[in-house]
Amino acid sequence: MPDPLTDLAGQIASCMRCAELATTRRSTVPGQFPSSARLLLVGEAPGADEDEQGQPFVGRSGRLLDELLDQVGVARAEVAVANVVKCRPPGNRTPKPAEIDACRPFLRGQISAAVPSLVVCLGSTATQWFFGRAARLTRLRGHVHDVDGIDVMATYHPSAALRFGPRGEPARALRDDLAAAVAWLAAAQGRV
Repeated sequence: MPDPLTDLAGQIASCMRCAELATTRRSTVPGQFPSSARLLLVGEAPGADEDEQGQPFVGRSGRLLDELLDQVGVARAEVAVANVVKCRPPGNRTPKPAEIDACRPFLRGQISAAVPSLVVCLGSTATQWFFGRAARLTRLRGHVHDVDGIDVMATYHPSAALRFGPRGEPARALRDDLAAAVAWLAAAQGRV
């Protein structure tokens, strides 16, 4: 039986929907989906390190994310990680709405195949992917929301935590929200 996540990774690797991204990328970054992962973290788009290595969250933001996950008692290997857009936008710019729309079927398919118990949106782009373009992360964070039958939380992107420093609000909030996600998953497991 074919693995839908492997099939999607192949489709992503050969995707040419966004001419600018397809011609400037070094690699596509489909994401990482451990088979036992109940938590899916969704970011914006690959950066330079991710583009070079073909893996999500391996640069500075990824190192901070790994550190924060460790602080809340979760190993990175136990978490699924993906991005809204699967190719690096030139200069690490924010993905354009057309690029987000072009990648939308890939992330939808990954969520459908992986069936995470909880999705955590990292940053505004991921938050708006789930909640709509008018959504504001600061209004949504701190709670689990049902989005078309998917349990979703919103929090800051690790890059925001880096920009504002280790004592800044985004770093504290990201850590607190990851801890809340872990607690929610533990409680949900007890309800099953």
